[in-house]
Amino acid sequence: MSNSIPRTPHVLRHLFVACAMFGLAVSAHATTLETITKNSSIRIGYANETPFAFTETDGRVTGESPEIAKVIFAKMGIKQVDGVLTEWGSLIPGLRAGRFDVIAAGMYITPERCKQVIFTDPQYQLPDALLTAKGNPKNLHSYEDIAKNPDVKLAIMAGTVNLKYARDSGVKDAQILQVPDTTAQLQAVRAGRADAAVGTQLTMKGLAAKGGEKVEAVTEFKDDPSHTGYGALAFRPEDKDLRDAVNAELKKWLGSEEHLKTVAPFGFDKSNVTSKTAAELCAQ
Repeated sequence: MSNSIPRTPHVLRHLFVACAMFGLAVSAHATTLETITKNSSIRIGYANETPFAFTETDGRVTGESPEIAKVIFAKMGIKQVDGVLTEWGSLIPGLRAGRFDVIAAGMYITPERCKQVIFTDPQYQLPDALLTAKGNPKNLHSYEDIAKNPDVKLAIMAGTVNLKYARDSGVKDAQILQVPDTTAQLQAVRAGRADAAVGTQLTMKGLAAKGGEKVEAVTEFKDDPSHTGYGALAFRPEDKDLRDAVNAELKKWLGSEEHLKTVAPFGFDKSNVTSKTAAELCAQ
C-alpha cells in the first residue's frame, strides 16, 4: 500500500488555503508606527548643528528638534527616544537604510528632499546669516558679494541647501570649502582658511558666541526671501502613518506656551512659528 495522501479536490483545496494563509502571515510585516508603539522606543537621527540638534558634553542629545521629538513622542506614548549621531550628508541615506526611524535635525523642507523623504509641517521658519572674522574685513553681506570677489572662500556644511544657493548666486566651486559640520565651519573661519561661513541665523550666532573675539555673526545678510528655511521632522516615504500621527500632535502643540518654553533655550520664539505646510514647500 502507498503511504501518500490521496490527491482529492477536498484535500488540495485545504492545502491551497493553508499555503495562502501562511503566505499572508509571512508578508504581513508590522509598520514602523506599530513597532515603535509596541516597544515604546524610537531612534532619531541627528547631526551636530547647534541649536537644532547636538550632543551635550555629558552625552545627552538635545537641541530644538530632539526636544520637540521627545515631547511629541511622549504624547504618543513612546517613552524612550534614542539618538543616532551622523554627519549631515548621511542623514537621509541613514534614514532610508533603517539606521533610525526619523530625522530630528532641523532639516529644511526642499522639493529635492521631498523626493526622498516625507516631512511633517514645519516647526520653524528661519533666515540665514554669515560668520566672518571680527569686523567683517571683506565687507560680505550676500552671496553676490562673495561671487564678485574670486579670492573669497566660503565654508559650507556639506549636504545643506546653502551649497545650491551659493552656486545659483554665482559663487564658484573653487571658492567653496565643504566641511562636515558647524564646528568645522567655525574652525575654518578662525584659522583663516575661509573668509566666511554660511548657515542659519541662530547657528551662526551660536558659533560667534562660541568662537570668542576672533569672529562675529553678520545678520545683515541680503538673501532671496524664498531661501528662508522651514525645518521639520523627516520620515521614510513608506512611514506615512507615522508621519501623519506625529503631524497631528504637532498641529495641536506648535505655538503653545509649552512649545515656546521648550524651544526658548535654543533661541527660538513666537516669530519663528509658521503656518506654512510641507505640501506647499514641497510643491515650490
